[in-house]
Amino acid sequence: MENGADAYRRFLEGDEKGLEEIITEYKDGLILYLNGYVSNLDLAEELAEDTFVRLFTKKPKNKGGASFKTWLYTIGRNIALDALRKMKRRREEPLETHYDLADEANLEENYIRGERKIAVHRAMNNLRAEYREVLWLTYFEGLSNKETAEILKKKVHAVEATLSRARAALKKELEKEGFIYENE
Repeated sequence: MENGADAYRRFLEGDEKGLEEIITEYKDGLILYLNGYVSNLDLAEELAEDTFVRLFTKKPKNKGGASFKTWLYTIGRNIALDALRKMKRRREEPLETHYDLADEANLEENYIRGERKIAVHRAMNNLRAEYREVLWLTYFEGLSNKETAEILKKKVHAVEATLSRARAALKKELEKEGFIYENE
């Protein structure tokens, strides 16, 4: 697929397929990112849909200062923050309820890998929201520190400092759970 900015430009010019391409390309990552805010996968899916509906109905302008993904995630983040302001926090659903061992070829390896993922997500849930967010954007979404800073409306240096503290806090949480590092 061509990049999101081109697809969005085509959509603004009347090509509905442009929006379909954007949804296909960014939907899953956006849902997982928003889940970090709301701790509810169903709600995160609704907020991602709201993000795409906003693109469809309001057709905001991408000023081109950031990458398309950064711009889209910023819209999603703002929608999530608005939703959180409007409702009281709901109890989060544990990640374990969404985990599925689909590949039976190597069940033991998948089980161990799954347990590690669960441990990381459980440890991340024990971190401050600011740490979870910066870790998610940087490592799970693969955004640069500059892109993360743009989404969070912070300076790059502040993101780097927060990321360093977040990594240390995550390591401490994982050690509490008995996580063993294989590469040390």
